[in-house]
Amino acid sequence: MAKTVYTLEVVLMGGPVDDEFVERNPVVARTIEIRGDQTLERLHEAIFTAFDRDDEHLYEFQFGRGPHDSRGECYGVKAPVTLGGAFLAGERPVGDAAKKTLDSLGLKEGRSFGYWFDFGDDWYHQIDVLGVGEANTGAKYPRVVAREGASPPQYPDLEDEDGDWEEE
Repeated sequence: MAKTVYTLEVVLMGGPVDDEFVERNPVVARTIEIRGDQTLERLHEAIFTAFDRDDEHLYEFQFGRGPHDSRGECYGVKAPVTLGGAFLAGERPVGDAAKKTLDSLGLKEGRSFGYWFDFGDDWYHQIDVLGVGEANTGAKYPRVVAREGASPPQYPDLEDEDGDWEEE
């Protein structure tokens, strides 16, 4: 039986980028193909690599009514409860992205959902399901099949134009 492959467009919607970067890169997007038997954790790893990031942080996929509606199902790093009773990723529990496969989400073409990376710098992405089809035998998934715009630096420059360190 052929395996399902999802074609997903991951669009950067917000994060710590300056106006100059946005002017040069009005759209920053990556198109990723991933098999349905692969997990959301594997999708996170593909996005992380596709956007040229190098420092891991917590992340969350959000499946509410809109791309960043956290009232729907959410999946991320399975976080233990802290001493205060709050979850590391927020005030509510999230499902384990390492165990949730794409096929189990019931994704259809045209569906959008959110991906939030780094809960401090707040990199927000919208993921659109562009297509659902059959995986190519012998192809390695996930894989980036298209890129638009440059990858922003994961962290903004800490120096101002004079070479002095900025103070916050």
